[in-house]
Amino acid sequence: MDEVVAVVEETAGLSQMERVVNVFVAPAKTFRDILRSTSWWLPFLLTVVATVGVTVAIQKKVGWERVVETQVQMSPSMQSQLASLTPDQQAQHMHGIVLGYQYSAYASPLLVLAISALAALVLWASFNFGLGARTTYGQIFCLWMYCSLPRLLASLITVVMLCFGGSPESFNLKEPVGTNLAYYLPDASPWLKSLLSFGDVIGIWVLVLLVIGGAIVAKKSIGQAAAVVVGWWLLIVLVSVAATAAFS
Repeated sequence: MDEVVAVVEETAGLSQMERVVNVFVAPAKTFRDILRSTSWWLPFLLTVVATVGVTVAIQKKVGWERVVETQVQMSPSMQSQLASLTPDQQAQHMHGIVLGYQYSAYASPLLVLAISALAALVLWASFNFGLGARTTYGQIFCLWMYCSLPRLLASLITVVMLCFGGSPESFNLKEPVGTNLAYYLPDASPWLKSLLSFGDVIGIWVLVLLVIGGAIVAKKSIGQAAAVVVGWWLLIVLVSVAATAAFS
């Protein structure tokens, strides 16, 4: 009887909510279920809710003017650019930056979708052409969406912090919560902060999920999946740090 029940459950698959919950408690179950269905609407819906929630909290508790002022104070190049303008030009330029930040924040779900699509394409090509896997693009895209769910915790922490005691004066949009090493070294050189920002607890969590999920969906070993996922991650780290060092 137990075997029959197990077969029925496996055939029926997981619900969308079960998939989401299992990402945090039993991720392999979610990743195996992606081989059955590539539906990803719930992770994206949760991402939209989280990003809009953070955006509203920033607007109400901090204000986009203060957000921009903080970014200018942390950027010598922006300070130099503003210093070359007249007071009226500075005000106009700052107003434009504020609007840009505000509109970009509300449009961030679309940006997340675009980045996810590109990242999934790179991983799909790497697994299929690099390792000889036979995954579909839809499977890898769905995998990416579910593996990104831990990032919602950073959004939740940000909202709670802003609504219940966080200091608007110290809020930094680029590092809203202390999940990475760069958060604790605000005076470090730009290239070092860029490097330390990749030492992020949630980011590493997502990386581990991608390795596990990649191995299951692509039907390869953990080592092979890690070579693809971690290899691309290391390349991004090197390019980011080098670019920051060159242009800071």
